[in-house]
Amino acid sequence: MSGAKPAADHVGFPTTADTNPRADVCCNPVKKSGPITMDHVLLALRETKEERELRIRSLFNFFDSANLGYLDYAQIEAGLSALQIPPEYKYAKDLLKVCDADRDGRVNYHEFRQYMDDKELELYRIFQAIDVEHNGCILPEELWEALVKAGIEMDDEELAHFVEHVDKDNNGIITFEEWRDFLLLYPHEATIENIYHHWERVCLVDIGEQAVIPEGISKHVHRSRYFIAGAIAGAASRTATAPLDRLKVVLQVQTSRASVVPAIRKIFKEDGFLGFFRGNGINVVKVAPESAIKFFTYELLKNVIGETMGENKDDIGTAGRLLAGGMAGAVAQTAIYPLDLVKTRLQTCVSEAGKGPKLGILTKEILTHEGPRAFYKGLLPSILGIVPYAGIDLAAYETLKDMSKTYFLHDNSGRILFFFFFLFFFFFFWQLFGIFSLPYSFSCLYFMYYIAY
Repeated sequence: MSGAKPAADHVGFPTTADTNPRADVCCNPVKKSGPITMDHVLLALRETKEERELRIRSLFNFFDSANLGYLDYAQIEAGLSALQIPPEYKYAKDLLKVCDADRDGRVNYHEFRQYMDDKELELYRIFQAIDVEHNGCILPEELWEALVKAGIEMDDEELAHFVEHVDKDNNGIITFEEWRDFLLLYPHEATIENIYHHWERVCLVDIGEQAVIPEGISKHVHRSRYFIAGAIAGAASRTATAPLDRLKVVLQVQTSRASVVPAIRKIFKEDGFLGFFRGNGINVVKVAPESAIKFFTYELLKNVIGETMGENKDDIGTAGRLLAGGMAGAVAQTAIYPLDLVKTRLQTCVSEAGKGPKLGILTKEILTHEGPRAFYKGLLPSILGIVPYAGIDLAAYETLKDMSKTYFLHDNSGRILFFFFFLFFFFFFWQLFGIFSLPYSFSCLYFMYYIAY
């Protein structure tokens, strides 16, 4: 069915000459226990080391049409185009990046072979995870179950399209050979969600008249599950660190010399143990909208910056990520700032008879005596502090994630050691940045607390 099949056959992917009965194909020759090795892959593909070597060499030669002995960006892009993968998907750039271990802009056969080894092992691991019956093939119901567990729901028609696209011999099941052929040149991590979106894209270039991507299929990805999980994780982390947050605020508002132990005793004496958690409720409430707004805005701005630069949103570079992250942090901070101000007032109010102020009463008093603008006191220094913080936070996360994939994809202890040294120095300087950003934090607190009182 797929337009990519003739090209795949041409470059040396193994093909099934005839349609085998379901029972014959659906058998798993791999019975070894322990970590998955290349021997497992060879058994699953029913090929020898020599046959596999010939297959990989044929694929390399297909891309190296000029017989240069290496692959560059132009050759990879031309090869992917011959496989009906449009250049706008940026797979050529990503494939070059993930294969080019020595970063010289070229991929020799050794680097190409290393990528193939790593990719086939990765694909076999996820194939085994989906194949819950361990019979050597993926049944449609097993694929559906894996997609649902990943937060993706498909109806029967969409599932049939998926299986039909991967199933070359049209026998209703997916063998590891077919699974490998579908994903071998996919340069990104082979997670269920990534595989699903890869299928969305390649379906668009299928030459079969009936093989079109179902309209609005992306709506089936349940982002709400990740949102809920993130909100719960954020609430748990905020609650765990609430005593430290309360202590920090109390120390910052003291006009006399601030000491940790006396401050702890004061909080405990006035409010008891629960006093260390004063303001935590509103702190937990603002976690979900703050995270949702920040990450939604970040992804939106990455798309805008990518379109402006003529690049994919994942290729906007560190500067683009810093800009998107900083602006996203500013938008999120502005949206939830009134909650932050009320939380700070709750944490700094003097207790009366061992009881802190009520949230509703305090909010009403701020609105009545200071007006609506009071809820945004200190917003400017807060934004000045959050822009570099959020920018570095989000940009560093994506950059480190990309680096980890690069360094761990190839079995090179030197590169892995370098990555960990880089990680150590990053966190060291990140802590220094946190120390230098304290004046911004104190400025916000000054506007929230001292101007009010």
